[in-house]
Amino acid sequence: MSHTRYDPARPRLQRSELAVPGSNPGMFAKALESEADYVFLDLEDAVAPADKEQARINVIAGLLEHDWKATGKTICVRVNGIDTHYYYRDMVDVVEQAGHKLDVVLVPKVGVASDVYLTDALLTQIETARGIAHRIAIDVLIETALGMANVETIAQSSRRLEAMHFGVADYAASLRARTVSIGGLNPDYPGDQWHAGLCRMIVACRAYGLRPIDGPFGDFKDPDAFIAAAKRGAALGIEGKWAIHPTQIALANQVFTPPAAEVDRAKRILVALEQAAREGKGAAQLDGRMIDAASARMAENVVRMAAAIGSKV
Repeated sequence: MSHTRYDPARPRLQRSELAVPGSNPGMFAKALESEADYVFLDLEDAVAPADKEQARINVIAGLLEHDWKATGKTICVRVNGIDTHYYYRDMVDVVEQAGHKLDVVLVPKVGVASDVYLTDALLTQIETARGIAHRIAIDVLIETALGMANVETIAQSSRRLEAMHFGVADYAASLRARTVSIGGLNPDYPGDQWHAGLCRMIVACRAYGLRPIDGPFGDFKDPDAFIAAAKRGAALGIEGKWAIHPTQIALANQVFTPPAAEVDRAKRILVALEQAAREGKGAAQLDGRMIDAASARMAENVVRMAAAIGSKV
């Protein structure tokens, strides 16, 4: 193991991440009552330009009126990109008026580390001026070729940074990729055309202590395809996926919750290795397979996730 280590970000459950348009405040209460781990009130792509200012007012009211923390949810606001004139008002108005109720700011289309630095600097100033006691976290969307090219430096850009999200739709547009649907597979490609991008983002996240989260799947009437996409991400190390429709929440929770049999086997691995250590052995056998210290690290990840889910329930 290298002597260079990066501490993991504050742990949060992000199995399911419900996107809620800020222009539709009638959906806020339903989001609060949902089984989503994480809710983000959206000021960006889900809101038409003519509705931006009213959506900002709605989001501030929604943060103040509802007790998001009582439900165990992480509450987030996706602001507009720093290349728009909406960004600074999103940051100043939302954080000044409702920052004490806010857990995370999600910044879209991050391309370079300084995009995150700007957000961090604004949050620091507003928190100090307003006496906000907790440190608001930052999540970023990697959804452009520039962002993917700089993903490693972005991952190191701020101590507030907790997670990276893969924004497949804008990423496809940025690459000029031919795609069938948001997050869907192109039958002309022999496999998963998003695999390389997801892998690169996941490696950057794990190297620097962040959580990798997969983004939207547009066809909410195709649960099987959603589950297949989520499983591909989970196999690579993704911790959760967006739900752009309430029906996708349960599907994401299902995929990113370790099955009982997997948790049981992980616990048995740890017990077997503890017994082997007492006997002076560095490895052991379980169910006809060799297990060692690497097995223990994998098993600890499963047990830790199961415990976090159990504490929420």
